[in-house]
Amino acid sequence: MNFNDYKYERINLEEIQNKFQSFITEFNNSKNIEEQIVAFDKIIELRNHIDTMTTLVSIRHSIDTTNEFYDKENDYLDEISPIITGFISNFYKALISSTFRNELEEKYGKLLFQFAELSIKTFDEKIIPDLQEENKLVSQYDKLRANAKILFDGEEKTLSEMSAYSESKDRNIRLEATKKVAEFYKNNIDNFDQIYDGLVKVRTKIAKKLGYENYVQLAYDRLSRTDYNSKDVANYRKQVLENIVPLYIELRKKQEKRLGVDKLKFYDENINFNSGNANPHGNAEWILNNGIKMYNELSPETAEFFSFMTENNLLDLLSRKGKMGGGYCTYIPNYKSPYIFANFNGTSGDVDVLTHEAGHAFQVYQSRKHSVPEYLWPTYEACEIHSMSMEFLTWPWMHLFFENDTEKYKFTHLSSALLFIPYGVTVDEFQHWVYENPEVSPSDRRKKWLEIEAKYLPTRDYGEIDDFKSGIFWFKQLHIFSEPFYYIDYTLAQVCAFQFLIKANENREEAWKDYLNLCQLGGSKSFFELMKSANLKNPFKDGTLKAVVLKIKEYLDKFDDSR
Repeated sequence: MNFNDYKYERINLEEIQNKFQSFITEFNNSKNIEEQIVAFDKIIELRNHIDTMTTLVSIRHSIDTTNEFYDKENDYLDEISPIITGFISNFYKALISSTFRNELEEKYGKLLFQFAELSIKTFDEKIIPDLQEENKLVSQYDKLRANAKILFDGEEKTLSEMSAYSESKDRNIRLEATKKVAEFYKNNIDNFDQIYDGLVKVRTKIAKKLGYENYVQLAYDRLSRTDYNSKDVANYRKQVLENIVPLYIELRKKQEKRLGVDKLKFYDENINFNSGNANPHGNAEWILNNGIKMYNELSPETAEFFSFMTENNLLDLLSRKGKMGGGYCTYIPNYKSPYIFANFNGTSGDVDVLTHEAGHAFQVYQSRKHSVPEYLWPTYEACEIHSMSMEFLTWPWMHLFFENDTEKYKFTHLSSALLFIPYGVTVDEFQHWVYENPEVSPSDRRKKWLEIEAKYLPTRDYGEIDDFKSGIFWFKQLHIFSEPFYYIDYTLAQVCAFQFLIKANENREEAWKDYLNLCQLGGSKSFFELMKSANLKNPFKDGTLKAVVLKIKEYLDKFDDSR
């Protein structure tokens, strides 16, 4: 069934409330485990209906933020989603208090009950107005960026369209394009500051109402982080500082030498060779057709999956005015359909999206068999293992997209993955500081960003881009606004993805077997348990990061990047 034919029906809140109450009562009054499972299944069916409708609105709104109908529906969902969270919280309360809890744990696993307990801990009806305010502020941020109109090269451009110019072979074009983007953020500094200040304050208020010291632990609980805490993450950041930042400096110095510039500036960071980056040798349709060939050859499982995606119009890849920026993968339960959203811009990032977001989509396609919604996806840091590992597992097919530039692409891809990690921990440390100091002024936040950035990205030099020198670069990072603390996840997953690359080089068949098993497990196990199941070493453990990075450096040293 084509995505365009997926039917949307506005959620009737009163009807949904009545059904939840009826099914929970039926669940509580069950005389035996069999009756309780019947009631449990009814609640799951109801939740799947809700998730289907909210996801359809989210997708169609992000495809065109100027569409009045879906804009209004998005606003409506911003209002009612916290109330629906309350209905689900009531179900969780019934679940953990079940007379037949032991039998339910035997059937569905203990992790569901851990998630339920965390969910109850992070919700109370008294915070519904605050959650509604949080949703509105995030939507304001999305619209502000989606509706950016930047006059460049004789026409209006979106932020997504501007990103291609950051990889131009012409240094002056890179400089002027970066200036224009920075100018957009500087011209809207009051808007971004106001939105973020509002988000920090409302999230802190929610945390206090729920009995937390500050928002940090609430954020961890919201993200269902059951295996580690903020102290573990701080120790991990320390290992990044010790083991990756020196290599970061070395790679940037080599890049400076390759480009033949006196000093590598920020607007040079995205260009790796004076001959130009390795960009795909064809348009979007050509990339998609080669993607079909790649996934057909990779495995029977990926062949079936990608055929399903393309035949049912479950990819929106082209950048358009009014379309939200970035890329994502989501899932539409009633149609058992993953969905990939992206903004192609003619760079290697187009291929990265096709592998990264397809990694997410492949995982959820493989875990559709899990009846419990909580097990469709794992927690974020585990989710990103599937996506980042798929980027490396598809390396044998990169010649389809890059032809004679394949080695150039692989070097850039691998070095960029390593260079990203210090930026990832910059975002994480910044967020910890922000929510541990929620009363500081917006200008103090901007100063702190520059301080943390200098610690992990010591070579960064904004040069003539004066606007970014004021500490507003982080305005670009949507996760900071919309998904607080969801960012360290990318770096943890990157360490795991590096391990899949190493395994694939040693025994590709075993690597794919472990990867497929990981995808099929979905979210039925915690992060640490999923890593064990996939035979991966834990990034938090002292020594793991150092050992993995040494191996990746060994691979990088085999490339003659001077050529």
